Amino acid sequence: MKVLKNKEKSAPFNLSKELKLLPGYIILILWVAFTAVLLGWVLAASLSTTADIFSGDILGFKTGLHFENYAKAWVSSNVSVFFVNSLIYAVLSCAFIILVCAPYAYVLQRFEFKGRKLITSALAGTMGVPLIMVIIPLYTLVAGAGMLGNAFTNRIVLIVLFVAIKVPYTTTFLMAYFANISSAYEEAAAIDGCHPIKAFWLIVFPLAQGGVVTVTIFNFIAIWNEYFLSLLFVNSEKLRPVALGLFSMINGMKYSGDWSGLFASVIIVFIPTFVLYIGLSKKIIGGITGGVKG
Repeated sequence: MKVLKNKEKSAPFNLSKELKLLPGYIILILWVAFTAVLLGWVLAASLSTTADIFSGDILGFKTGLHFENYAKAWVSSNVSVFFVNSLIYAVLSCAFIILVCAPYAYVLQRFEFKGRKLITSALAGTMGVPLIMVIIPLYTLVAGAGMLGNAFTNRIVLIVLFVAIKVPYTTTFLMAYFANISSAYEEAAAIDGCHPIKAFWLIVFPLAQGGVVTVTIFNFIAIWNEYFLSLLFVNSEKLRPVALGLFSMINGMKYSGDWSGLFASVIIVFIPTFVLYIGLSKKIIGGITGGVKG
């Protein structure tokens, strides 16, 4: 086999092809610019005073940078409580989702058994069912069982619901990823006497790291920003996640008027998902493009 020493030359510039893509480039640039301006305004408002915000002089910083807005939002506005609650819900839910869906997706993708097609079809169909259609009977069952009476069971209920609504999407996503991983790895492990369950956790699961990380990031962001389930199933301010907490702060603005603190809270809530997405962007791209072929 000959080894190619020279790298492939890049494709020559094609003006007509690039002109066809120009509208897409323009839309993308405008969207990025709009998002950057919006986030920049919110960041500037979080470092200003309420008087500066209403005077429209947030970019002048005539009164200086007010980093104390973040400390005040974290302590006085209970953002620390909302932040920790969302972190608990998102981390535990994402961990349980992977523990449930990874082996579930692997079995559905790798093994033939009676009812397999029915299960995969049901998973795909479940993703198309709006949550609003099942939320009322679900709430009736949970409330009737008395599971909303204390903080511990309330947290468990919310985590279980987060896991349940993400099972169809996560399982379907991982099935497509496992399909791109060669079964030769399991066959070689079986020859060495490795049990299928052990082969999955020690060989196949690490190979699916890209897909697992990608779907976990998507689930984390969705659970972190979730509002509707929390609104119905959280009955205590101490259990509120960030989305519900920020909404309560907005309602309280007519009494406190601390808009700079509100924008500081928004930045604090936004940081985890932003850092997570930017830091693992390569993993996300790799997970979306497919698994390991061989």
